Amino acid sequence: MSYGLLGTQPPVKHKVFVSFHHGGDQPYYDAFSTTFHDTYESIFDNSLERRVDSDDVNYVRRRIRESYIKGSSCTIVLVGAQTWGRKYVDWEIDATLEMGHALIGVRLPTAPVSEGKVIVPDRLHDNIVSGYALWENWARVTSNAVQLDAFVAAAKQKGQNLINNTRGRRLRNA
Repeated sequence: MSYGLLGTQPPVKHKVFVSFHHGGDQPYYDAFSTTFHDTYESIFDNSLERRVDSDDVNYVRRRIRESYIKGSSCTIVLVGAQTWGRKYVDWEIDATLEMGHALIGVRLPTAPVSEGKVIVPDRLHDNIVSGYALWENWARVTSNAVQLDAFVAAAKQKGQNLINNTRGRRLRNA
């Protein structure tokens, strides 16, 4: 169907940024990207560890905000076995919160459990507890595009007064 002939526009697609541990959860990102490439305008695969060659924390944080988070409306954090201890994941969540963007944590099947609780990045945990971030599991998020769309819409409706971004930044990987 040609949208121009009828004067209608294609549906608006959400822009999302996907944050994940590239060394451990790349297959889940690949599956996510493949599943939703028609639904979302941009699903970013910008591994900061490969693309930002600097030890200057302020420069890296600025690059995260300006080059990766800006232009998206929601950050989806894929939480796997080692995500909790990755500094760039923490910085991506920090930048997301600074910009007031929606935040969704997604529990991968590989996510570690301690005393019956999933171990997530501290800054994500703060915002799940405050009610700002949504916390969902992999199967529910990837069940279909309509379901994911509903999660993104719900996350975008959260009041920015719920944001908890008071924690100090992680300075190194665990």
